[in-house]
Amino acid sequence: GVVGRGIHHEKGGEAIHAVVVPGAGRSLDEDELLRFAGERLAHYKRPRSVELVAALPLSGTGKVLKKELRARHGAAR
Repeated sequence: GVVGRGIHHEKGGEAIHAVVVPGAGRSLDEDELLRFAGERLAHYKRPRSVELVAALPLSGTGKVLKKELRARHGAAR
């Protein structure tokens, strides 16, 4: 799964940061993911940074806890 959130950026206010959980048995490279996104997404939708994690923080009902991700990365909102 992938979650993209805005994080603080000195020049533009916010920049997209992707938090990615690789599929079972898959290995990923952050540069490879940024290149992949750059080839397929509009400039303003491209993540500027990527973080690979084993799991996303989830609530008891299985929803991604976006507030925890924002707090972890110093997001503006």
